[in-house]
Amino acid sequence: MINETIERILAHRTVRDFEERPLSPEQIETIVRSAQAASTSSFVQAYSIIGVTDPEKKRELAKIARNQHFVAENGHFFVFCADLHRHDVIGKMEGKDVADSLESTEKFMVSVVDASLAAQNAALAAEAMGLGICYVGGLRNDLEKVSELLKIPDKVIPLFGLAVGYPSSVNDQKPRLPFEHVYHENEYQQNNAVYKEQLKQYNEEIQEYYRDRTEGERCDTWTGQMAEMLSHPQRMYMHDFVEKQGMNKH
Repeated sequence: MINETIERILAHRTVRDFEERPLSPEQIETIVRSAQAASTSSFVQAYSIIGVTDPEKKRELAKIARNQHFVAENGHFFVFCADLHRHDVIGKMEGKDVADSLESTEKFMVSVVDASLAAQNAALAAEAMGLGICYVGGLRNDLEKVSELLKIPDKVIPLFGLAVGYPSSVNDQKPRLPFEHVYHENEYQQNNAVYKEQLKQYNEEIQEYYRDRTEGERCDTWTGQMAEMLSHPQRMYMHDFVEKQGMNKH
């Protein structure tokens, strides 16, 4: 069942080091048009993409993302936004009261899903052109500042960045969770003993990956990483920010 497209998907690696070589306008347009070809709930198309080329703005975004150098140093930096602003404009154009819909949790979820589907199409298109990509969730460290930099209007949420460029180095591929742990058939698997055993086996695979990659300097487990991260809540301002933007109110 393997073909060229599936091989490319399965070969995905995150790239964090890029050549100093900008993407061409044709490459940028192809990536954005590929994003637009993604599925969208009820044809709502509730997202926008902001390309950031201003070096100073990229440096500021890199600072917000805790100084991740690849936010400033890449071929092109895209910011994917959940966007219901145009639908607010549509309501006024058509003389319809759309406020309750636009403020609903449902439409907020639609906008986040639409933007995520578009971004993955963009990533696949970039990789098909021989480029590398890295998603950047660190923009959410300070969405007030991101919104100020990018002049974000109401009913728009910057969700994440996508750094794209010509790879100068490529990491080894990180093993994903076991197929059996992710895929459930007909009903959610309820046996926690099986669940924990699968996680233990995955931990062993992750430890081997880190040992090989760091020549034995690192051997932490995936469950250990996740438990440590989740024990320190992050970005707890998010609910208030989203409401301030006029979304996810009810």
